[in-house]
Amino acid sequence: MSKRIKHILIVCFVLLGSVAIAQNLVVDPSFEALKGCPRNLSNFNFDLKYWSTPTRGTTDYFHTCGERMGIPNNFNGFQRAKSGNGYAGLYLFAPQDYREYIQAQLQDTLVKGEKYTISFYVSLAEGSDYALYELGVLFTEKNLSLPTDKNLSRAQLGKIRDQSYYLVEIEKKGSFSDSKKWTKVSTEITAKGGERYITIGNFKDNARSGRVKPKNIGPKPKRKQKGEVAYYYIDMMEVRSVNEVVAQNNPQPYTLDKTHVFQNLLFGFDNFHLLDSSMADVQHVYEYLRENTVLSITINGHTDSIGTVPYNLTLSNNRARAVADCLLKLGLPKERIVWQGHGGKKPIATNTTKEGRQQNRRVEFVISEKKQIQKP
Repeated sequence: MSKRIKHILIVCFVLLGSVAIAQNLVVDPSFEALKGCPRNLSNFNFDLKYWSTPTRGTTDYFHTCGERMGIPNNFNGFQRAKSGNGYAGLYLFAPQDYREYIQAQLQDTLVKGEKYTISFYVSLAEGSDYALYELGVLFTEKNLSLPTDKNLSRAQLGKIRDQSYYLVEIEKKGSFSDSKKWTKVSTEITAKGGERYITIGNFKDNARSGRVKPKNIGPKPKRKQKGEVAYYYIDMMEVRSVNEVVAQNNPQPYTLDKTHVFQNLLFGFDNFHLLDSSMADVQHVYEYLRENTVLSITINGHTDSIGTVPYNLTLSNNRARAVADCLLKLGLPKERIVWQGHGGKKPIATNTTKEGRQQNRRVEFVISEKKQIQKP
């Protein structure tokens, strides 16, 4: 596999972490928007662009580009990212009620009376002595910045002036004790209205925190916190409107055997890297094909007229393949996908202007019944 094709897959993973831009209210759901490779413990606040800590608890950030703070090996255990190349690490149980949290501003304020699904993935670190039975999700109107490293109890939250909150405890039958695989944590809420920030952690003190000694967790590495602890990795955070999820799972139909253009899927000059705004159309097409299993897709890549004919043919093939690879990663079977490039032979706009050339750097698709699909 070439380096350029590998880059397609990496970009696809990153974009799929925030796919369906209008639906997931979490800006950076899989902790990919880093300011620099993490080098030190307790630097979550400084390593990421869109996440913060609401207290003095020193949450950690791990990324594949890090060394001590790397993936999959790090100071508290071994785990690969659920999605992308980064995840958070935090103590949800520690001596003297010490706690760590993660906080993010949502893209939009929650609407009163509307239902939302909240989900994220956790994995217990091998450096843990306990596994917890429940985790907490806190919604607030304003950003939290509190001078404490203890647990944020309901009593403490209620004392914050000019701040309303909505705290939800998510319980699990058994415990969140899997250190080998990622466990999905999910719940559904009806918004009180005005919620704009989300915080994840354990909001109970040690005495009230349900916990158990995990089995078969493996040898414990050296760690920064003394005493008995529960340390978790967190990845893939989502907050979605239930109404939008329903709409997404019931996409509008496409006219069969007609050429459609990925309207928001454009490429920069002389490259085939998908832009950040590209994935909404791809996701919509995938959902439609997932629901209609007798249909398949032909993807056609195009370039502008600048460059040699052989080069443009290769470039357009790579653009079509970039989309095909993203559909594959979403879960569409490869036998239902055909892709090909046409170079600059089929322009839809003038090549004499910058705007026209950008329109010609496009990817089209045709949805048909399987038997009608021909391989190029």
